[in-house]
Amino acid sequence: MNEFLQLEENIVGMLRTVYDPEIPVNVYDLGLIYKVDVTNNTDVKITMTLTAPNCPAADFIIEDVKMKVESVPGVDKVEVEVVFEPEWNKDMMSEEAKLELGLL
Repeated sequence: MNEFLQLEENIVGMLRTVYDPEIPVNVYDLGLIYKVDVTNNTDVKITMTLTAPNCPAADFIIEDVKMKVESVPGVDKVEVEVVFEPEWNKDMMSEEAKLELGLL
């Protein structure tokens, strides 16, 4: 179980290196990552959203999430599912993200 928790921690750490090019906060702290599921101990399914359905950087962000999580040791396969329910809003951001963006 400890290895599983370490893998999840490493995945979250890597998600914190993915940025929306228009916002200076990572996708995890923005609240765009809804769920990280690790199955078979090596396959990862990430359920996420975007700040807007017509986000011009959508393809870049999704591919960056996939590539970076695939680079985590112990991860074999990554699937990224983009959903728009529930709709993202500023309340989903971490306190750090709100502070960074001057919302606190």
